[in-house]
Amino acid sequence: MDRSAFPTVDHAWLVEEYQAAVDVAGDESVEVVHGRHVLPSRLAATDLAVGAVATAAGAALRLLRARAGRDGAATVDGRRVSASFRSDRHFRLDGTAVEAFAPLSGFWRAHGGWVRTHANYPHHRLRLLRALGLSEETTPAQVASVLAERDALEVEQALVDTGAVGVAVRSPDEWAAHEQASALAELPLVGSTRLDDAPSRPITVLPTHASQPAVGLRVLDFTRVIAGPVASRTLALLGADVLRVDSPRLPEIPWQHLDSGMGKRSTLLDLRTEQATLEELLDDAHVLILGYRPDALTRFGLAPEDVAARHPGLVVATLSAWGSVGPWAQRRGFDSIVQAATGIAVIEGDESTPGALPAQALDHATGYLLTAAILDAVVRQRSNSGSIHVQAHLARTAVALLKHRDPTPRRLPEVSDLLRKRATSAGALTYAPPALHLAGTPDDWNTVGGQWGVDPPRWAPDASNA
Repeated sequence: MDRSAFPTVDHAWLVEEYQAAVDVAGDESVEVVHGRHVLPSRLAATDLAVGAVATAAGAALRLLRARAGRDGAATVDGRRVSASFRSDRHFRLDGTAVEAFAPLSGFWRAHGGWVRTHANYPHHRLRLLRALGLSEETTPAQVASVLAERDALEVEQALVDTGAVGVAVRSPDEWAAHEQASALAELPLVGSTRLDDAPSRPITVLPTHASQPAVGLRVLDFTRVIAGPVASRTLALLGADVLRVDSPRLPEIPWQHLDSGMGKRSTLLDLRTEQATLEELLDDAHVLILGYRPDALTRFGLAPEDVAARHPGLVVATLSAWGSVGPWAQRRGFDSIVQAATGIAVIEGDESTPGALPAQALDHATGYLLTAAILDAVVRQRSNSGSIHVQAHLARTAVALLKHRDPTPRRLPEVSDLLRKRATSAGALTYAPPALHLAGTPDDWNTVGGQWGVDPPRWAPDASNA
């Protein structure tokens, strides 16, 4: 291989912080190529992206060793990482590009500052307008006019009070002085806690030399948008049988599901009336991923400790925007909102306007870190048993990124030659390739184009995605 393909990138800080958090030693063969030009940013977004994918690749190799008794090798291609982290920019459905943000999602000048809103989902749009005292027919120009007369922090509180999604833009220093920042400082990059001494659940399908290390794992996926779906689609790439579960009362954005739903099946389950079906799925699951706000699903018995008590031996993974502690723990949030609150938007902006990272990098990186934590928890179970709770948070990933600037000149790489095209039941898809590849395993998802909510709420007969 041409050695000039190797990177000028230092992602070791993220890998090492992850390994310290979950107490693993990484000596796996993970090769990074084309790593110089990935995500140009004033912060070390390239390090973050490459490091997060390399972390997941290392955990996948540890699982392969634990289950199949052999070492493997993985490649992390920076061009593919860039394409994957910017998948919404490259995604095409029947040749048509998509809009990642709705008209009422974005930065708005407020009195004495800026506000960032997220209103991609219809119910979030309605809550935003309600918080501002506006009608459903309000235009973006009218929203801008109203916000220009209101204090940014006052708007932030009004949005929180109505369940809308938005935040006042803060500088890094303002965020560092905030109570939530102090709370996050006490959390590891990724949490991993043993809940009990229950025996691990048997995995009946074992890896072969041609199959992925997660083959035989059954993953119940209660996540949406980006970070959680990135984690579960990566587990599907590695061979897991992933069943995504959504409420029939919460709509999904069709292209967004297609972009993040590779390799998975998708079902609808109303937990108010179908609790018995949920319990049946949990009976045979190995991993449960929860991507809603902490405590949002506790009334359905889905707090990690409650699930482990009823279904011992599970790995329960939880994902949130702001962390499991602190005054903002129960707030809604997305990548763009976390960037705005933590000072990233100020760093990436200019003197006149806030900016953003060149991708939803907190989302994607957190998704890969959560993937790694899940895989390492399964490895840990093989020797120590126990139900295990793993955690990752967008704002905690932001804490790690904010410590690292990037003085290296970088650019976005050309990736059009890497994009995949497949005809599906949903239409003709153009999409980014997987960001990691394990030697000897499939280099794409087995299925793409699966539509939202069309599958029955049951596991695949062979418990395998291979």
